[in-house]
Formats: sequence, structure tokens, C-alpha cells
Amino acid sequence: MRYVVLGAGAVGGVVGGHLHLAGLPVTLVARGAHLAAIREHGLVLDAGSGRHRVDAPATDTAAGVAWTDDTVVLLAVKSHQAAAALDDLRRHAPADVAVVCATNGVATEVAALRHFARTYAVCVMLPSSHLEPGVVVAACHPTPAILDVGRVPGGTDATTAAVAADLRTAGIASEERDDIMAWKRRKLVLNLGNGVDAAFAPGPAADELASLAQAEGERVLAATGLSVVTAEDDTARRGDLLRRRPDLERRGGSTWQSLQRGTGDSEIDYLAGEVVLQGRLLGLPTPVNDAVVAATRSLAYAAGAPRSLDPAAVLATLPR
Repeated sequence: MRYVVLGAGAVGGVVGGHLHLAGLPVTLVARGAHLAAIREHGLVLDAGSGRHRVDAPATDTAAGVAWTDDTVVLLAVKSHQAAAALDDLRRHAPADVAVVCATNGVATEVAALRHFARTYAVCVMLPSSHLEPGVVVAACHPTPAILDVGRVPGGTDATTAAVAADLRTAGIASEERDDIMAWKRRKLVLNLGNGVDAAFAPGPAADELASLAQAEGERVLAATGLSVVTAEDDTARRGDLLRRRPDLERRGGSTWQSLQRGTGDSEIDYLAGEVVLQGRLLGLPTPVNDAVVAATRSLAYAAGAPRSLDPAAVLATLPR
């Protein structure tokens, strides 16, 4: 397979970098200062095995890709950026291209399926960061990620087999999943702590707020009747594969990184906001995730400092 990594940031850059180092053809799609740095110096992949220069072709749009019949798109933008990325693909990519969604949340796959019949999903377990133009950091070693893959809405096929095999060649753990969205819904529950970690001062009150957000998410997802793998299955899949590098300081997840870089936005509407949406569709109240979304969104808009809000103030407003 040939890979177009649309969104060469923390997730896409780490995956694309490992694929490139394994000898697989990769084209990186990035923007702004990050793209300029990649074009000038190559993408720097900071991994447990050292700092690697990834000299792969780089462009700012799908129009700059040399498309072939065996090209696969790895869509690795944040969920709130997916609409623009999919519009770019719709304009410039072949209509029958395979689009593999390596995104958080569970909304990108449906949006992709509207335009591309060959839509796939990846359950992304990949601690990483991208805080400096031209540089991505893989936080785990020797296995940098677990990226299980399946077709949307369900099943596996020759493409899932090929993608999983290529990921394993690149040193990434990957299995095919008949119901990949069940795994992604479990990951969504875990990601309900992202907004709390990004926006609120750490401590017992923040831990309680995150726990309440996840419990509320569990209740709402159960009410939808959609499949969700158990927490026990998720824990068993992770096992001890993702070992944090001792040389790296722990920082924060994708939402924290958006606030830290001062992007003015975040994917909170597709994490805690997904629970809010499903609650509204079902007529179920979601006060905890509502509060997390509102606080994180406001902090992003104001370019406020990460982890600067008081979680106790939010807890005091919640019904008991």
C-alpha cells in the first residue's frame, strides 16, 4: 500500500514516520509552520529508538498527492477538522479511495462514509505529542501504538488485512476488528477525561469531575443500544504493550496540546460533546459533560492557560 497521511501531527506524524522508516511509501499532508519545517528539514520523529529524520513528500492539500490505485488515506486530523479535510479529499482524491479514520471520537467515520464508500476506522491508542513545528514525539517504546482497524459500518476485508500488516511491519500493534466502532466507543469513554485534564487544575476535585463525566458517558452510551466493548476487554488489549518512555516528562493529551499551542479550538465537541449530543437525541440530561464542554470551549476561545480552571466550582453547580 501507499499511504497519504492527512494530518501529520501527533498521531499522523508518528504513524506516518514509522511507516516511512519501515520502507513504505508515505506522503504527508500538513499545514502552516509545521509543513514549512517538514519541507525544510524533514519530519523529525522523536522515538524511543532516537530522533529520526523522515524525508517523505509533503504537501498542504490532497491536490499535491500523486494518487495511485493502491493509495490509502490515513485521516489523522482532529475530529473538528475532519469536515475540511474530507472536502479536500472529495475534490482531489479518487472516488474509490480507501479512507482510514485514525481519529478520536466516533463522528468522523459517518462523515467520511457520506463521501467515500470505502471508509475504515482505527481505534487509536497512541500516546504522543506535537508541540513544535516539524517535530512529533512518540511517548511509548518499543511499541509506539496499538492501532486496530475495521471497516465501517462493520466487517473486515483485504484492505483491513493489508493495513494491519503494514502497521505491524512498522512496529505498531494492529489487529483487524469486525466491530471496530465498539472499540472506538470504549475509547470515547476514556477520552471523556481529556477536557478535564486540559482545562482544570489537577487534584482530587478534577479526578472526581473526570470520573463523573465517564460514568455519565457510560450511561448514555448504554441507552443508545450501540455496541461497546467492555473496559476489561480494553484493558486486556492494551496489556503492557504501551510502555511510557522514562526519558519523557508526562504532559497532556490531545485537548491539552491544543490549549497549550493556543490554537483557539479543540476537539472537545466530539469527545464530551458526543455524550451531550447523544443525550439530547435520547432526551437524557448530561450536566457533567455539558459543563466540561462549555468550560473547555471557553478556555480555548480565550486562549487561556491550560489547567487553569477550578474544578470545584463546576462540581458545586452539578445536581447531586
